[in-house]
Amino acid sequence: MVLALQMGTAARTVWIVGGIVVGFLLFIVLVLFLMHLNLWVRCITARAGIGFFELVGMTLRKVPPQVIVEARIMVVKAGVPVETGRLEAHYLAGGHVPQVVRALIAAHRAGIDLDFNRATGIDLAGRDVLVAVRTSVNPIVIDCPDARSGRTTIDAVAKDGIQLKAKARVTVRTNIDRLVGGATEETIIARVGEGIVTTIGSAESYKDVLANPDRISQSVLAKGLDAGSAFEILSVDIADVDVGDNVGAKLQADQAEANKIIAQAEAEKRRAMAVAREQEMTALVRENRAKVVLAEAEIPKAIADAFRSGNLGIMDYYRLRNIQADTSMRESISGEAKPATEG
Repeated sequence: MVLALQMGTAARTVWIVGGIVVGFLLFIVLVLFLMHLNLWVRCITARAGIGFFELVGMTLRKVPPQVIVEARIMVVKAGVPVETGRLEAHYLAGGHVPQVVRALIAAHRAGIDLDFNRATGIDLAGRDVLVAVRTSVNPIVIDCPDARSGRTTIDAVAKDGIQLKAKARVTVRTNIDRLVGGATEETIIARVGEGIVTTIGSAESYKDVLANPDRISQSVLAKGLDAGSAFEILSVDIADVDVGDNVGAKLQADQAEANKIIAQAEAEKRRAMAVAREQEMTALVRENRAKVVLAEAEIPKAIADAFRSGNLGIMDYYRLRNIQADTSMRESISGEAKPATEG
């Protein structure tokens, strides 16, 4: 009797626990059903081909069903064949599903060859695929130089030394085939600027450029500057060309000034050498005069030696003194008469 009571109690406990579990599961199913009911109805009415359990699976995989459903409805209505799984995989890879879908629809309507794999690749590479498609359909205009660089003109000098300041506007459209790995707008601006500088620099006179500014456009377009870039250059239009400074004359003036400074330095060098040479000669004259004085100081000694040795008599000495006096008198007379003759 006691065993039967215990078995009955255990059975009731099992039924109660089972009922609670079943009720909890039914509650979860009801919640999931209510969460996805609206999206499921939209999928059915739009014939998007997404089932209820697929919506639940997206939620469990942390993929927003709202995004995938809207994208799927758009591609179905636009007639672009894209499976739901591929949309979900692109979202899980970190892509922007709405932008890719809009780009595919725009390319499909515009007749541009763009499949889902290429669109997702462009998107995952960090490029805005929707903007690329719009730019491919509607070309954009790029100012050269870019005002954000702080420069307003491209400056170049013709062969005659006259500086020209040019502004250009480049019309480009996106090349979908070269979008991944292709150069950006900055490269186009740099290449066009280089082409303008080269064209102006090769002109014989600045007047030729002012008379035919279209020669710049033709020269730049002939260089194929869009090679390896994500854009195709449609036209290069010269918006403005102004005459700048006479760089050639300025360079010649600077060169002349430099030559003058060099000549002045050479002249100063020669003057300093002449002054040094003069001082050397003055010192040499003084040295020679000192030698003369020393030599003259030896004369009295020689006379005294001549007297002692008997080689010189008293009369010889007087005649020597008379000659010296006569010489001194003539020197004094010539020194006084010289200014009178010059006057």
